[in-house]
Parts: sequence; C-alpha cells; structure tokens
Amino acid sequence: MLIERNLIVETCKKIRQSGKKIVFTNGCFDIIHVGHVRYLTTAKSFGDILIVGLNSDESVKILKGENRPINNEKDRAEVLLGLKAVDYVVIFGERTAENLVSEIRPDIYVKGGDYTVDKIPEAKIVQSYGGRVELVQFVAGHSTTNILKKLSM
Repeated sequence: MLIERNLIVETCKKIRQSGKKIVFTNGCFDIIHVGHVRYLTTAKSFGDILIVGLNSDESVKILKGENRPINNEKDRAEVLLGLKAVDYVVIFGERTAENLVSEIRPDIYVKGGDYTVDKIPEAKIVQSYGGRVELVQFVAGHSTTNILKKLSM
C-alpha cells in the first residue's frame, strides 16, 4: 500500500499495536532488478512488515543526476508494491531518510552491503532508541547503473 507521508506515523502505531516488527529500508529503486528483489526479500525476513522509503523524483535527480529517475515515483512505487516482500511504500523528498526513520522508528533498519554502518546517517538514529541495523550482501554486477550502461552501448 502506498502511504502518504503524513499518515506513516499513525500507520506504524497500528502495526506496533498488532505486535508486529517493522523493517524499514529506503532507496531510489529506479529500474527494479534481481539485486533489488533479493535485497528486499532478505530485508523482509528480519521482521513482519517491510516499509520502503522511496526517494521522490526530485531527490533522485539530486542523488543520481539530471537524467534520473528513468521511471517516475508513482510508477516506481507501484512496481515495488508488486513485489511480495514489500508491504508499504512511502515517498520522501530529502537526500537521506533520517527524518523518515525518526518518524517511523523501525525495529530493524536495512541497507545494502555496499554501505558500512558508520557511513549510514540513519544508523545513529536507529541505534539511539535501541533499534537494529542490518546490512544485506550486495549482489555484485546488478545495479541500475549497470543496466543503463548496457542500454547505451
């Protein structure tokens, strides 16, 4: 389900009241590939409900450049929601998900293994309230950037 940003806190409150663990991750998810699917499936395995924070079109441009995203935020959200592992998507416009993590307060925050905990700004927030940070192994050779390079050949 696509959740409006202003409703995410109330949604998480209801999830917690039902006794379920919230897992959160975030990213651009511009062109979904096998690396994304494996990553999101593993992320979901850490808890009961997987919420994906999806970078808005504007924030993707800032992070990835003027030619991105390839797919707009509504289309990217719909594709994510079509994956079995994803329960909710919330779109955010900041460069990082720090504010969103502060609002959601996930039990488990997940990022790809191409990051280290000390380089993840959201990690300090999660650890401050006793949450857990998990790194999922990066699937080498599978990235949107690699797909775009192949297409430009």
